[in-house]
Amino acid sequence: MAESERLSKCIEWIDLSFVERDRTPEWAIQVGIRRHLADMSTRDASQFLDELGVQRSHIAAHNWVHKAELQPVSTVSADQLAVDEKVIRINGDDYWLYGAVDPQTNEILHFRLFPATTKQTTRWFLTELHRRYRLDGVEFLVDDADYLVNVLDEDGYRFQMISHGNRNAIERVFWEIERRTSSFATSFSHVEPQTAESWLKALAVRHNSRQS
Repeated sequence: MAESERLSKCIEWIDLSFVERDRTPEWAIQVGIRRHLADMSTRDASQFLDELGVQRSHIAAHNWVHKAELQPVSTVSADQLAVDEKVIRINGDDYWLYGAVDPQTNEILHFRLFPATTKQTTRWFLTELHRRYRLDGVEFLVDDADYLVNVLDEDGYRFQMISHGNRNAIERVFWEIERRTSSFATSFSHVEPQTAESWLKALAVRHNSRQS
């Protein structure tokens, strides 16, 4: 079987409804997105496709990722969720990435990027998370992050402060983000925060596809 045919058969989680009269074969768009999210810069993904006989620029590969608007979708299988926040550098400025992970499946439920970490941004994140997954009765696992602990306590959520065990699920996810971005850049540069958040959510979709 040709390499392009083999790769075109292994993709199930990318919706290409955004493609309108594109001159690129759909299998190539799918492969380009997957290779970029897996371990390649968009330039390397473009070169990879060129070796398969499809010539498209790294800008095209970049656009495919963000036009796909991938969003992590999961179900909550555990009575606990690991949540945390992490500083992300974008164009030299600090942004805060909030994340929630199901420690039973290691799936990412939600990512959200904010220009600051405050009680309000923390409440926005938790509200979005609850709206998507109906988390009545779920216990949140957190470390000593001030705003998360304070808001969870003030708003009556069940939570446990812990630095090991099931809470390590979110640490592993954040470590993977660091590893993945450092493979071609030490921070996001020359992109808008919305673009960085879009890429992070797409990475979450790819991560979840590997857990099932």
